[in-house]
Amino acid sequence: MSRIGKAPVTVPNGVSITVGKDNVITVKGPKGELKEAVDRDIKVEAADGELNLSRPTDQIRHRAMHGLYRALIANMVKGVTEGFKKELELVGVGYKASNQGNVLDLSLGYSHNIIFEVPKELKVSTETLKGQNPKIFIEGTDKQLLGQVAAKIRSLRKPEPYKGKGVKYSDEVIRRKAGKAAGK
Repeated sequence: MSRIGKAPVTVPNGVSITVGKDNVITVKGPKGELKEAVDRDIKVEAADGELNLSRPTDQIRHRAMHGLYRALIANMVKGVTEGFKKELELVGVGYKASNQGNVLDLSLGYSHNIIFEVPKELKVSTETLKGQNPKIFIEGTDKQLLGQVAAKIRSLRKPEPYKGKGVKYSDEVIRRKAGKAAGK
């Protein structure tokens, strides 16, 4: 039995979960609404403030789907109650970030600024304090979309291993390399 799959998903107060036709799970909470289509083989039962998932057989595919969908539903419940947040940091001389609504304007050392439009489901904000690196904060209910957008912003200028310049997650540790040895 899958350790993750057999654990029930606790449903907090203020969150409603409905299982629609074609096994589409809808989670509504104070921060919004999320939908996920669950594989037809996985059975979902809701009872007493908990959600249980079960699989028909012990095939590899069923075992994999069991844990996957339990984790996805747990992330949806957490997203509509607390939400998710990612923080990116711009390390480098002259690197800047500003936003107007959901449009992010990044100056990352290229000959032009990069205009990045964040999906409307997410909320973006920037912060520039004197003596600190500029920061980008992304918030939303959908963990997958949030991670994908943060990874896309990071890919615009990945941190390099010599000086550590680039866009990095605030909790990311960059492995540094030694530079060229000095000449004779």
